[in-house]
Amino acid sequence: MATIKVKQIRSRIGCPKAQKKTLDALGLRKINQVVEHEDNEAIRGMIKRVQHLVTIVE
Repeated sequence: MATIKVKQIRSRIGCPKAQKKTLDALGLRKINQVVEHEDNEAIRGMIKRVQHLVTIVE
């Protein structure tokens, strides 16, 4: 299955608790950190929830 790289580009300070927990679930803790996940609908849904804080790296 394909993989997807996700990079945190903005700070989590001031975000609602649900978005902070979503970033934790994705494995993102610092700005400019990149993690790799399988490309499935669950991961895509988490990315959509915090789309203003992360970007997809190609």
